[in-house]
Amino acid sequence: MNTGGRLIAGSHNRNEFVLINADENARIRSVQELSGQVCQICGDEIEITVDGELFVACNECAFPVCRPCYEYERREGTQACPQCRTRYKRLKGSPRVEGDEEEDDIDDLEHEFDFEGLSPEQVAELMLAARLNTGRGSHLYGNGIPTDLDSSPPGGFLCFQDADISSDRHALIVPPHMGHHANRVHPVPYSDPSIPLQPRPMVPQKDIAVYGYGSVAWKDRMEEWKRRQSDKLQVVKHEGANDGGSFDGNELDDPDLPMMDEGRQPLSRKLPIPSSKISPYRLVIIVRLAVVGLFFHYRILHPVKDAYALWLTSVICEIWFAVSWILDQFPKWCPIERETYLDRLSLRYEKEGKPSQLASVDVFVSTVDPLKEPPLITANTVLSILAVDYPVEKVACYVSDDGAAMLTFEALSETAEFARKWVPFCKKFNIEPRAPEWYFCQKMDYLKNKVHPSFVRERRAMKRDYEEFKVRINGLVSTALKVPEDGWTMQDGTPWPGNSVRDHPGMIQVFLGQSGVRDVEGNELPRLVYVSREKRPGFEHHKKAGAMNALVRVSAVLSNAPYMLNVDCDHYINNSKALREAMCFMMDPTSGKKVCYVQFPQRFDGIDRHDRYSNRNVVFFDINMKGLDGLQGPIYVGTGCVFRRHALYGYDAPVTKKPPGKTCNCWPKWCCLFCGSRKKKSLKAKDNKKSKNRETSKQIHALENIEQGIVESKPVKSPVQSQTKLEKRFGQSPVFIAATLLENGGVPRNASPASLLREAIQVISCGYEDKSDWGKEVGWIYGSVTEDILTGFKMHCHGWRSVYCIPKRPAFKGSAPINLSDRLHQVLRWALGSVEIFFSRHCPIWYGYGGGLKWLERFSYINSVVYPWTSLPLLVYCTLPAICLLTGKFIVPEISNYASIVFMALFISIAVTSILEMQWGGVGLDDLWRNEQFWVIGGVSSHLFALFQGLLKVLAGVSTNFTVTSKAADDGEFSELYIFKWTSLLVPPTTLLIMNVIGVVVGISDAINNGYDSWGPLFGRLFFAIWVIVHLYPFLKGLLGKQNKMPTIILVWSILLSSILTLLWVRVNPFVNRDGPVLEVCGLNCN
Repeated sequence: MNTGGRLIAGSHNRNEFVLINADENARIRSVQELSGQVCQICGDEIEITVDGELFVACNECAFPVCRPCYEYERREGTQACPQCRTRYKRLKGSPRVEGDEEEDDIDDLEHEFDFEGLSPEQVAELMLAARLNTGRGSHLYGNGIPTDLDSSPPGGFLCFQDADISSDRHALIVPPHMGHHANRVHPVPYSDPSIPLQPRPMVPQKDIAVYGYGSVAWKDRMEEWKRRQSDKLQVVKHEGANDGGSFDGNELDDPDLPMMDEGRQPLSRKLPIPSSKISPYRLVIIVRLAVVGLFFHYRILHPVKDAYALWLTSVICEIWFAVSWILDQFPKWCPIERETYLDRLSLRYEKEGKPSQLASVDVFVSTVDPLKEPPLITANTVLSILAVDYPVEKVACYVSDDGAAMLTFEALSETAEFARKWVPFCKKFNIEPRAPEWYFCQKMDYLKNKVHPSFVRERRAMKRDYEEFKVRINGLVSTALKVPEDGWTMQDGTPWPGNSVRDHPGMIQVFLGQSGVRDVEGNELPRLVYVSREKRPGFEHHKKAGAMNALVRVSAVLSNAPYMLNVDCDHYINNSKALREAMCFMMDPTSGKKVCYVQFPQRFDGIDRHDRYSNRNVVFFDINMKGLDGLQGPIYVGTGCVFRRHALYGYDAPVTKKPPGKTCNCWPKWCCLFCGSRKKKSLKAKDNKKSKNRETSKQIHALENIEQGIVESKPVKSPVQSQTKLEKRFGQSPVFIAATLLENGGVPRNASPASLLREAIQVISCGYEDKSDWGKEVGWIYGSVTEDILTGFKMHCHGWRSVYCIPKRPAFKGSAPINLSDRLHQVLRWALGSVEIFFSRHCPIWYGYGGGLKWLERFSYINSVVYPWTSLPLLVYCTLPAICLLTGKFIVPEISNYASIVFMALFISIAVTSILEMQWGGVGLDDLWRNEQFWVIGGVSSHLFALFQGLLKVLAGVSTNFTVTSKAADDGEFSELYIFKWTSLLVPPTTLLIMNVIGVVVGISDAINNGYDSWGPLFGRLFFAIWVIVHLYPFLKGLLGKQNKMPTIILVWSILLSSILTLLWVRVNPFVNRDGPVLEVCGLNCN
């Protein structure tokens, strides 16, 4: 044994290690003293064994080595301690290696296995069992001498020897990377904690490499091993990788995970709202809640006896408004923001010279009618997807044509051809945005930050090519306006299969990818697939939700990416790094496993500066969604969302194992059993309740284990039974079922494209979903025209959480319906979907209890389905001012000083709450006021009609059809803002507007006639009526249009309706005494 010139003594039984002549006093280091010691090879902390003792690899010198390094040295090294050169003995739990046959004193058959039979991925997982990271970096000595840790010997004690000092005198020092100058928080323990141990090198200028561990070969071998280990750890395995590994990532849940390497740090982080903003906000909410209580205390205890009906109606409406405010306010209690680190994502998953380890993404684009959703807009969306900043082999774009239009098919063919030029141009010059229509029309200096000498020439050529492309698309649109009597035919004379929109077979066409088509520079292009699902009479196709589920199945058969992005045909990718932003959350090994989707905010182009109808909806996207992100995540809004495919299949979120609770030994055992019996019963009932939800997941995992030949201790059902249940859940396609079992994605390598396409045709057949869980527990959920709310709600009920990502550059942009009629129809559709959910079994008021849905998150979902009901009290409340002015009554009695204080406190708390929300949400006052105005406009029109149509659909089975909202305007900037389209939705708000204007005129006239004393009571009624008129002002502007002229039909209907209501009120005035007018003796002497 080589002692290095030092005298070593110790005791194996007591586990003591003594260095003699290392200092003035001998140092005895026991197991307790060595707790927290770090491995001197890799720098990780040495773990504690199951017996509660520190792991000791060498019983001769107790040189600190962790178990992974110990096992590696026994398996691939010299099998000897690097310090004392004593051969390592086999310890309990370690595999046998050559030369262990004679050691029969320690035997551990339970853990005995052979490394040779394991895959490299499994070996890497074993190496990662204790810790993930190894600290590296450049540090400084106390005297400022830099030291590269990678070049230092992997030892714990460095012995510096001088020629002038005898060989039996050495100094025991602490390496610099163990002291307080390092980033690690693993200090070496010492005998007296109050006195820090300072480095004391005898010859600081001497190269520490000469001290080695017996030989220079050992140091070189250790450096080579550390390099190879670093390469293995750089690409961290995770559930989204395509290598099919079985890494579960449990060890990554440790909150004390070392974060030394930049590439191994978290890919994102939360940015809580500063306490200077959020604390006053929460305080004001509590104060406002107390003021609301005082307000109702006064209102209920002080009725208006001469206008009791008006008073009671107003109190009922105000109670409903208070409940609605609570449902909307408290989910915003914990707002947060997030920040992503794209550079860390590249360091972790894109190593230079190696294939990219980023997960694949399937992108879904849905369209129906090309005459209402222009093909040019769809083409721009597809082009922005194909040119996204992501590995081309990892992207596949699927376009769903639910109208089976040949115009869409031909336009997509032209798009694929133009993409061969557009994609390399975008990536060569790194342009933004990558939708050509919006890139060429943006008003900015396109030469900014461009240094390539050929950029101007190539940009001019590309713009000319795009204009020619637009001409070809416009030619297709003009041709499609005149449909032949016999229908369309393809170029080879074959009739177009989709000539009958409601009766046609399924169609799939692969335009790009795996067909030899490359761009003009010879590079590979992302996959582009056209899909039109089969439709037959007599089948329910479930509109957009059914089309999205068809895309889920087709993509699972053809590419089976573990993540999916869905966008509307008018929402192009405005930020080419949008997919990378989402992967920072999905592929984060510490927090990404429970994320079901990443929702991006919706941003819009082509909206006028004043945003008259609150199309941007920034209050919802910048305030409400940030609040939900601090709970369980934002709701799914239908577009701009990256999904985890596994979550869409209806699986439960992975359960994080909680550490065992602390127990106390001071009570007798029988007492603990007695006290814990009731708790055990409740936990057992809870587990039984949850077991129903997790049954399918367990069966799938059991089948997966059977296929892999893994033996479990618990009995599992036969593969035939599991296969039958999988078919009942996912349908009759064995290829698709096999794809659902691959949580990390991927398709069989030996499958031919022809066989996969045949299988893809099967999964989009109109009867495939019969007697399966599609639309019920799997995929997009059916039962509402707003399938997005239901789908996100189901995933949250399964315990998943979502993430709200707001990049500095908006990830997606779309076009919004900016004229009044289209905007009201859009809001009508959303409100009708909420009414349908309210009457369904998935209503959040009574569905999903006992799952993983948090209470404040449930409040948000309840608010999202009950808000159409607010239209009834809102309509009544907006009518009350006109009634009060016409009758001279009011809903509030004569106001006292106490009532004035309560009312003023209520108004001030409402204003302060809004101001603080604008402050932490980054919303302007104009946006907040437009949102408030359109809440009233939509509430008395679209929400009201949606409520009645929903009741008709549920009670009488009468369905309503919606026209697709027009997406663009091409007659000048904001020209569509002034387009008027007749709709019955315009009648109620116009009637309210006219009634309140008439009420104001009547009230002022009455005050003029009655004298000065009548002006005081009039102010309250006038304020009430003007509040309604000001909120309906944008509606009035929309009616007048560009010529400031109201349409005749609207004017006639509104005047007629308001006249009828006014005359009816005068005829049946409840405030007039039925016995006749009350006559009183005048007190004035008229003589």
